[in-house]
Amino acid sequence: MVIGLWRILAGLAAGLVFGLGLSLSGMLDPVRVRGFLDVTGPWDPSLMFVLGGAVTVSALGYLLSRRLPRPVLDERFQIPTNRRIDPALVGGSALFGIGWGLSGFCPGPAVAALSIGGLPVVVFVLAMLAGMAGHAWTTRTDAVVPEPLSSSKAFR
Repeated sequence: MVIGLWRILAGLAAGLVFGLGLSLSGMLDPVRVRGFLDVTGPWDPSLMFVLGGAVTVSALGYLLSRRLPRPVLDERFQIPTNRRIDPALVGGSALFGIGWGLSGFCPGPAVAALSIGGLPVVVFVLAMLAGMAGHAWTTRTDAVVPEPLSSSKAFR
């Protein structure tokens, strides 16, 4: 039970730091994000520093995970093992990029932007959730049943 509480608190702290970073960096402003993505118009390169910081933190975390036997609050590191480039990966990446370019939001900043409100953000998040549910429904298999998040294993 104590480790479960620490996992919840660690997740809350990580989410707060992530949301604060998104807010301070300007990633919650879709106009600014589209300005960064539009390299043929009035390009705003300032988000390149956000990208550089994210890649640096991610690389350091990955390198650290390779040196530790296991994480502090879990049984193993959750690192993807699939290295194939298949149509689902390419199609999903293209869909993500098109949605990001059109709306100026990607999932993390969109959820964080719910805190400042606005109908476009709500519409985007609802559409994103509908897309996630549709994907889960169309790709489900009876052979693999994920363990419910509320199980006792999830909060050890």
